[in-house]
Amino acid sequence: MRLNKLVMSVAALAVVSSGLFAGESNMDVEKVFEKECQGCHGPNLEGGVGSDLRPAVTAKKNAYMLSEVVLNGRAGTAMPEFKAKFTKDDADKMVDYIQHFKGKKMAVLTLDSVKAGWKPLNDRMAFFKKYPHAVDVKKNTDICFVTERDAERVAFVDGTSGKVLSKHPAGFAVHVTVTNKRMPRYAYSISRSGLVTMFDLNTPGQQKIAQTQVGSDSRGLAVSPDGKYLMAGNYVPGGAILMDAMTLEPLKVYPTSSVIKPNGDIGSSRVAGIFDTPYGPYIAFALKDGGHVYIVDYSKPNFPIVGDIPNIGDILHDGFLNEGKEIGRYLFIASQGSDVVGVVDFKTKSLVTKIYTGPSAKPHPGQGSSWYNEQLGQQLGATVNMNLGQVTIWDDNFDVIRQIPIGGGGLFIGTSEHTPFLWADNVLGGESNWNKVHLINKQTLEVDRIITVGTAKGTVIDPVTHKTLYTWDVPTVKDKDGKAITPRILHAEPANHGYWTMISEWNCGRIGIYEAKTGKFVKYITGLTTPTFTYSIEHRQTIPGA
Repeated sequence: MRLNKLVMSVAALAVVSSGLFAGESNMDVEKVFEKECQGCHGPNLEGGVGSDLRPAVTAKKNAYMLSEVVLNGRAGTAMPEFKAKFTKDDADKMVDYIQHFKGKKMAVLTLDSVKAGWKPLNDRMAFFKKYPHAVDVKKNTDICFVTERDAERVAFVDGTSGKVLSKHPAGFAVHVTVTNKRMPRYAYSISRSGLVTMFDLNTPGQQKIAQTQVGSDSRGLAVSPDGKYLMAGNYVPGGAILMDAMTLEPLKVYPTSSVIKPNGDIGSSRVAGIFDTPYGPYIAFALKDGGHVYIVDYSKPNFPIVGDIPNIGDILHDGFLNEGKEIGRYLFIASQGSDVVGVVDFKTKSLVTKIYTGPSAKPHPGQGSSWYNEQLGQQLGATVNMNLGQVTIWDDNFDVIRQIPIGGGGLFIGTSEHTPFLWADNVLGGESNWNKVHLINKQTLEVDRIITVGTAKGTVIDPVTHKTLYTWDVPTVKDKDGKAITPRILHAEPANHGYWTMISEWNCGRIGIYEAKTGKFVKYITGLTTPTFTYSIEHRQTIPGA
């Protein structure tokens, strides 16, 4: 008996130290990782929005505990729970894959490979002549995009009425949408599966013009202010792709398969944010793993890189540009691994400074916020932070002047000239906070009111007096077990000539519309699947780099 117990103990210890058995799992773990995990943790497990999962970090950790994290998520971070998709054996198999990961050979981006994925779908000039004006709305700038993440679709909505105009397949986890500011009838989307799609908003049903498969894992997108060029950013194969904005024909690629990283190593880098600016004939792209921002001059032959700004920080992600004086001169780029926002100057093509957002903050500004504060007489900027329930605000000297507590980690903070507030979500703050949006007064820099969307009732309260300012009835949504779902709300976007702010209810399949000046609820847009990113063309026409 003692010998048997000893053998069993040794066997158990071996499982814990060398990885879990996958049991009865039939999951294709590599494909599932690419679809569900790679976006946050990286193709080589190097981390980003998510943690570094390379064996040097995870191999010595308790495999059972890691499996529990896979199944149940991690509160206060971007790590979701997978227990609805994975069995226990699936989770064990995923942990074993991670702890024994051997690495991947990263493909090199080539112009030929991207050109092979270019596919014209409709005659742009025929549409141009037939539909000189928008058919489905009064003006094409009235239209808002909605990315339906899990449905792999882009939906177009009339931003003055809330009517859903059309829906189109556009690739797995459609990530970003942009419009051509010079010719706003043309709109573009990019999916995490690397599919770029071009739409004509003047046509009935917002028809597709062309598609280009730029890679297998992609994120960023931007159109040059002259309307001629579109740039996309790839995670896999790493690099950026410049295309003709009227046809989506690929013109040039910028591979990032071999770059110098902040620690001095040479390796592949993902490309995250892409940013156009009215300040000059430039499009910038951020090397997520390289810590660089490259500036491309699209007015010169062969579209050269004319600026290389290194050593910004680890894990560069999203960002936004300044408004006000010298609009678009400065790019505020989030470094999530270094907890800073780098300030890149398009005029000098240099790094001006780094704005420190706080320990383990992981800044994620989304569309960001830039506005003029009359009390200080300065243009201010702001970001939310993924790991901290706080909004970081800096002045036009790039000094942090306020850290404003909110409910939990956020992904987006937005504003416009039509609202007195910054609208900051708490979507990573756990179930007790992810149904809240904090409205911060742009002049006093204090939380002015809090929107809370419950399972059956919504409220807008004054956090100082605790007075309820507005209430409304919320249609209850239930899960497959009949339990009421707490709405997970994110991304506030202005619409309807500034009268409305749209907030996505990701897990309830709808968008809430609120009065921009008061936060009072107006109505819902329903019938959507995991609405995530919204984009109001009229609003974005005036925002640099958006």
